[in-house]
Amino acid sequence: MEAYIPTRQDKGLSHNIEDYPGGLIIPVDKPYRWTSADVIRKIKFASIRHFSKKNLKVGHAGTLDPLATGVLLVCIGNATKLAESLQAHDKEYVAGISFGATTPSYDLEKEIDRFFPYSHITESAVREALAGFIGEQDQVAPLFSAKSVDGVRAYELARKIHKEGGSMDDAAKDLIRCSRIRITDLELLSFSAAACMQANNPAEKTAPASSRTSGQSEDSTASSRINVTDNSALGLPRAVVRIACSKGTYVRAFARDLGEALGSGAHLDSLQRSASGIFRVENALSVEQVIALLNCE
Repeated sequence: MEAYIPTRQDKGLSHNIEDYPGGLIIPVDKPYRWTSADVIRKIKFASIRHFSKKNLKVGHAGTLDPLATGVLLVCIGNATKLAESLQAHDKEYVAGISFGATTPSYDLEKEIDRFFPYSHITESAVREALAGFIGEQDQVAPLFSAKSVDGVRAYELARKIHKEGGSMDDAAKDLIRCSRIRITDLELLSFSAAACMQANNPAEKTAPASSRTSGQSEDSTASSRINVTDNSALGLPRAVVRIACSKGTYVRAFARDLGEALGSGAHLDSLQRSASGIFRVENALSVEQVIALLNCE
């Protein structure tokens, strides 16, 4: 029995879950500053009402960070049995990476903690460095992640270490076991040089005050717990990279490693999962479109 995959052309869904014996797989374009759990919570509530089934199973196949957008596969009914196999499929991402500064979370959820020289970072240097990441490799996940460390989520340890002023990179290497990942393709989509070169004395730079939007659109459901910094005023060099990779690849960790390969530091300033297996973001449904399908009379 194959799962049913709703599309934007659907006018609605049957109210009888038995009409979908294989369940439903819905590719959702996860909104910015929503957690994956936020998406599941909203769709599960609507699904239970639509199908009049209180114990309906609803889950997802592969978490996305709150500051990422793009393909999140929502599984309903018997399709939840496919979640593990769907999660194993290769992924594609489009990542915005800023060079010359790092953050403890390797993205914009935490403030900048260190500055690095970056005047030597050019488009050709980035292209050359990217070539070295093609293939299988060991990767250390960010400490701010859902990785399990002796039964404890890594992000719980990260909060304690960050509060005490410890090094996230050193702690991650000590606590998290390397994972074997595979990067099959890397494409530099764009590169913008630094707006102002102060690389000889980068520590004199001052990070701007934290902003909750970072230039991204928001929704009233966006989690108020998630802080977002805005570092755009620093004028750091920036690359946008398309990444095709295996499951379990942390793009935030890739940004960290790319910065190190270039003799600098780096952090992720935007991330979209553009594909998960055969599902592409161009064909994904918004949360509002999914709710509309589940609210049809």
